[in-house]
Amino acid sequence: MNPNRVVITGLGAVSPLGLTAIDMWTGLCAGKCGINKITAFDPTGFACQLAGQVPEYKIQNYVPKTYRKAAKLMCRDIELAVIAANEAIVSSGLITKGIDPEKINIKPERFAINIGAGFISCDLVELGPAAAASITDGKFDIRKWGNQGFELVPPLWLLKYLPNMLACHISIIHDIQGPSNSITCGEAAAHIAISEAAQIIQRGGSDIALAGGAETKTNPMNITRQCLLKRATTENSNEPDSACRPFDAEAKGSVFGEGAGIVVLENLDKAQRRDAKIYAELVGTGQSNSLNPAYEHIEPDGKGIQIAIEKAMAEAQIEPEQLDLIIPHGTGIPQDDLAEARAIQSVLGKADAEIPVWPTKSMLSNTGAASGALDVVAAICAMAEGKIPAAKNCDRKADGCNLNIVKESIQKEIRYTLCCSYTFGGQTTAVILKKW
Repeated sequence: MNPNRVVITGLGAVSPLGLTAIDMWTGLCAGKCGINKITAFDPTGFACQLAGQVPEYKIQNYVPKTYRKAAKLMCRDIELAVIAANEAIVSSGLITKGIDPEKINIKPERFAINIGAGFISCDLVELGPAAAASITDGKFDIRKWGNQGFELVPPLWLLKYLPNMLACHISIIHDIQGPSNSITCGEAAAHIAISEAAQIIQRGGSDIALAGGAETKTNPMNITRQCLLKRATTENSNEPDSACRPFDAEAKGSVFGEGAGIVVLENLDKAQRRDAKIYAELVGTGQSNSLNPAYEHIEPDGKGIQIAIEKAMAEAQIEPEQLDLIIPHGTGIPQDDLAEARAIQSVLGKADAEIPVWPTKSMLSNTGAASGALDVVAAICAMAEGKIPAAKNCDRKADGCNLNIVKESIQKEIRYTLCCSYTFGGQTTAVILKKW
């Protein structure tokens, strides 16, 4: 029995370039950079003071009136996911309980959801009083924490920070009753979530699925962590536009940010039956894991990335020469970018000098679990318009990088696009999209 074909019929994106997919695409085409000085908290004293921050919004504008009280239990990661999911569903033409309860055109039990989530850091203000009450002689006292401090923690505090709550809130709002999963594999999470959602549809477990990822890394705990791991750039604080430089010889590290990307995946037959607008077909996926003992970086040869790409291409049944665009992970961390370049070059062979490569994090920042989904949305926009925008901040390629980084905007038909991602710790993934 042949697996069901899977197409993408809805797009949603919240990024440092705007609150919609079109905002993001327009910004990318204009070479706009969403990275700036951190305003989410006072970054004084932090080695890295830059981040990609989402524009201001009111979550109440994106949830039904009957659900607005529940917004109090949403951390920022959840809010971003809810906004992107709402746009994706609206753009697909599907009508759920959360869109219009009087005109529902889906079967909730045939609707799946797979959402990638990151390392959700709590709001320090919420724990501050509890921590302060647990100090003895200037040191944290675990006994005092248990006897006094813990009582000051808000009763429902934990519900805001569980990674499965992104999918949970979206499911409740839109009455999604099919298979559900939450993927917590760092920057690879969104691509894995999309791949697994597609597999659910392929085997007949659902007809429709919401998939993608969301995360905010613009908080003190996450920024501190990335600085301690020496993954965040400590330079260019006064020149945010040029701070993140994927594959560039002057790259000094990544800039972290926030965002959400969600797509609607659908059984091709069902989509055609309802005359849905089809943006692209998902034709190949691949995953691998290759752990580097120095876990804060991927292995120097990028073997795991190579395996994931080869698996995706085998499933898509295409050769390297058939790829028209590659959107790499490209973080701006020199040793990781070089490893990824080696992996891609190993797969492409002689085609590495021809296929356009378009890194996006110089403009979007590293949005963690959202990054792969934002790249998928960007890829679909590029395929629809037949346009590859110019890469930003790659003026001179790093030694060993032979990729064809796009220096100027290109107009061309884009039939197949490869998107790949990885996370420190070794998880790698790749997806291949085909123009519809």
